[in-house]
Amino acid sequence: MKEKTIEELKKQVEEYLNGWKRERADFLNYKQEEMERIAGLMKYASEEMTLRILPVMDNCLTAEKNIPKELKEDEHVKGLLQIHQQMRALLKSRGIEEIEVLGKTFDPNFHEVVKEVEGPDSQVIVEEVQRGYLMQGKVIRPAKVIITK
Repeated sequence: MKEKTIEELKKQVEEYLNGWKRERADFLNYKQEEMERIAGLMKYASEEMTLRILPVMDNCLTAEKNIPKELKEDEHVKGLLQIHQQMRALLKSRGIEEIEVLGKTFDPNFHEVVKEVEGPDSQVIVEEVQRGYLMQGKVIRPAKVIITK
């Protein structure tokens, strides 16, 4: 009788232990899935914020290109240009890179053609209309370019 009770108790303990192990494994899997989901949400939020900042970067770049030569040495202008450089450094530190385009061959994965012009070589980018950006290797905004045909 005692031996039967001991055997039943051992089986019950083993059953409870196996159930606990399954639940623990399920919990660890759930925890990992939640961490991945949260990381995905954070990446999405970061991408969204970056896309909102890019028009400001575009305006800074346009302003920089259109500064008259006589104002390039003005201290106020230098300060504004420094802010633009700091914003570029901030984006780079967050894994956001500018897509290099001039002189490159057109690639639809990275570039969007807005105009074609006559040129000696076909499909070569001759002008950048709007800068494109990568976020950790993924295109978040293609570069708008003019290419030769």
